[in-house]
Order: sequence, then C-alpha cells, then structure tokens
Amino acid sequence: MPTDLNLMMEFFLEFCLFFLKSLTIVVAIIAVVMAIISASRGADSGHGLTIEKLNEKYQSMADKLSQAVMSKTAWNAYDKTQKKERKAEAKQSDEERGKRIFVINFVGDMRASHVDSLREEVSAVMLIATQADEVVVTLENSGGTVHEHGLGASQLQRIKDHGIPLVVIVDKVAASGGYLMASIADKIIAAPFAIIGSIGVLAQLPNFNRFLEQRGIDFEQVTAGKYKRTLTMFGKNTEADREKTREDLEEVHRLFKGAVTEHRPALEIERVATGEYWYGSRALELGLIDDLGSSDDYLMRLATEDHAQIYAVTYKGRVSFMQKIQGAFGSLAASLGFGSGLR
Repeated sequence: MPTDLNLMMEFFLEFCLFFLKSLTIVVAIIAVVMAIISASRGADSGHGLTIEKLNEKYQSMADKLSQAVMSKTAWNAYDKTQKKERKAEAKQSDEERGKRIFVINFVGDMRASHVDSLREEVSAVMLIATQADEVVVTLENSGGTVHEHGLGASQLQRIKDHGIPLVVIVDKVAASGGYLMASIADKIIAAPFAIIGSIGVLAQLPNFNRFLEQRGIDFEQVTAGKYKRTLTMFGKNTEADREKTREDLEEVHRLFKGAVTEHRPALEIERVATGEYWYGSRALELGLIDDLGSSDDYLMRLATEDHAQIYAVTYKGRVSFMQKIQGAFGSLAASLGFGSGLR
C-alpha cells in the first residue's frame, strides 16, 4: 500500500511539473504571437499624451439621443438653444468658466505596469493644475508587487503634496496594493459592490526539493550575506528561512498599515488590516471609503450641475518588442504567486 501511495504522489508531482511547463510554453507562444501582431500593426504609433474634454463627449451623447426622441420642431428649437449656449461659453474668460477637473484612469495588474504612464499623467497635470482644480483618479486594482504599488501610491502623493484636491473613485476593485493607492486620496468613492480592503501581505512559491532529490538531482546555490536568499523553489527550506520571511512580511504589513493610517487617521486599522475585503456598502460602514457612487455619476454631475470643465488625461508610452515579452512572463509569474506582494 505505501508503494502505491508513493507511485501516486510521484505521478501527481510529475503531472504538476508537466502542467507548469506546458502552461509556460503556451503563454510564451501567445505572448510572442501577440507582440508580433501588435508590432506589425504599429501599435505604438499613438504614443504620447492625449486630452479628451468629457463635457463635449457628454453633450454629443445628449444631442444624439435628443434628436432621436424629439419631434423635428422640438429638436430645431433645442439645437438652436444649445448652439447659442456654446457660443456664449466660448466667449467666457477662464475665470468665468467652471472648475477644472483632471481625470486619470488607472487600471492595475499584479506588476502595476501602468505606473509608468501614471507618472507622466501626474506630471502633465501638475504643470498647470492649481489648488482651485481637482484631480479624479478612477482606479481599478486588485494588488500585486510591493515596490510597484508603492511607487503608484507615491505618484498620487505628489498631487496631495501640492495641495491639489484628490478624489479616487472605485467602480470595481481597490484591494491590497490598490487600496494602498486609494488611501492617499482626500476622498474615496466606491460603487456598492466594489471590492475594498485586503490590507495584508502574501508570499508564496512552490518547492520542488523532494522531487529533485528523488531523482538524484542536486541543487547548488551560493550566496554572500546571511539573508541574501531565504525561501527557495529548489533548495531545502529551513524553519529559520521561513521565520525570516515571516519577519519581512510583518515589516511590510506594518508599513502598509502605517501608510493607510497616515491618510485615514480615523480608521480602526487593526480591525480592518486582517487581509479581509469588503463590498462598498460595508466598506463605508467601516470607514474604508467616504461615499457610495460610480465614476460616471460623479463626473456627469460635475459637468451638468456644477458646470465643471472636465479633461481626461491619458499617456501612452512606447513599448518595445522585448518589453512586451518580458511583461507577459512577469505577469504570468506574478499571477502564479511566485514571489511576494500586497495581496
């Protein structure tokens, strides 16, 4: 019976290793094919900074729908009134126009790869924004690597440091590293079913040491420095290695909690820093957010009721062929949990 169990375990380990190898090969092939297609179509030709005035977008939508539902007479009267209002608005001075709102959209991944664009977008806004303006960041981020999400939070901190009001709106998720970024804001708004929280730190990786030993394969690793390498995928991990890793994670968790508390001092941090997440309605009760709502409602209300001038700011950088390949493999490794992160 023990022999059968050993055979089953060996088969299971071999199957897992084969699966991981196959998955890596498939992802690599897909990444290469997609990168070639993207490069051949000149996907990076549209790099640089683009600005879209959302007021014009909303007005265009309203005009099209109004024309569809109104009678011809009513539409002509409506159209005439709208043209007169736009002509009068064009003659207004900067002081007479409504408040300026700069909108930045951040969609994160495990490696927070959009941070490079975020840096450029924040820099562009700060060149002209004043304390009378407002920056709105629509954020969708479920967490990932520590240093990348820390840099993302630092970019939003630049806005705060200049005294420019900052609002973060979460339509879907701001968890772990995503919540670290959101917590910088003067005000956090989230949809009722948006996922909020997960103030915790995670490190995980598979270990193939016993598998290698059974096949007579030695793994050699040479380091200089007592803690240059602790947990390993192929060597034998000791309790001392695990304890050091736990200490490192506790230190990151302490810094995480401190950063959130700095910006939201009224929050009962020990109550919410358990790694749990909550939906928007409950997150509001716990003090993780300040209001319920969606980005669409917030921006359209500013445009229609407050007559604010709303500008969406987007930066697209050049991405080389090799960067696309590296990014694909990096995202795969992060999604499989190879390493540590705010999760």
